[in-house]
Amino acid sequence: MTIAITGASGQLGRLAITHLKTLTDPAQIIALARDPARVADLGVTARAFDYTQPEDMAAALDGVTTLVLISSSDFNDRVGQHRTVIAAAQAAGVQRILYTSILKADRSPLLIAADHRATEEIIAQSGLPATILRNSWYTENWTANIGAAIGAGAVIGSAGEARFTPATREDYAQALAIVAADAAHTGKTYELAGDEGFTLAELAAEISRQTGKPLPYNDLPATVYQGILESVGLPASFAHVLVDVDLKAAQGWLADDSGMLSHLLGRKTERLDAAVAKALAAL
Repeated sequence: MTIAITGASGQLGRLAITHLKTLTDPAQIIALARDPARVADLGVTARAFDYTQPEDMAAALDGVTTLVLISSSDFNDRVGQHRTVIAAAQAAGVQRILYTSILKADRSPLLIAADHRATEEIIAQSGLPATILRNSWYTENWTANIGAAIGAGAVIGSAGEARFTPATREDYAQALAIVAADAAHTGKTYELAGDEGFTLAELAAEISRQTGKPLPYNDLPATVYQGILESVGLPASFAHVLVDVDLKAAQGWLADDSGMLSHLLGRKTERLDAAVAKALAAL
């Protein structure tokens, strides 16, 4: 079984390949990236693969039996890019596809879920045997900004008392590798989330506990939060998506207590205190 992973130079892709190498023969792993030189250090075959260059996809997918489609980060035409990849997989004779979706994608009202829902539908219509990994929010979506929060004197958002059950990129990547390496997961859709839920106020309290510095959570009106996100350089459209996440999280759309992620991993997911400690150590 030859397993190819798109977006291999990204953070999730690199981690997934690292884990996959412990589960299957590295000679059967292909790292797909726009610039193969960026994944040369992974110790697996590297091939050029660009979501926007369909004419080159057939060669990149030659001999691939399982394709891991890590969702594109292009919010302007993500569905179009995914459709192109799925069509190329069909043409190349790929036997199975994995897709990194979002929690409850089939019914979630989050703006960010629409592209994932559409992609899941395209995969279903393609007839390709598939496994869908519906990831909750990433813990790093907050911990990567801890330095800025400390500098500003507060964690900010518009989530109110919403409870999130995120997981770390490391946990999602290991689960991806486990599922990719075992065809028994074909035909399954997994809702994946961390074992430990928390509010943004609890996140702020944990950062405060570890730093010894008072750090409140400031819950802001959506328009104010959007303005702050734009002021630090985020495009208005993406800032709107992030604000929408906070607002709708209060309805439970980024919380899941199924325990499926830890079941796949065979261990508990990383705790919030450990994730915060790692982020602080990296500052």
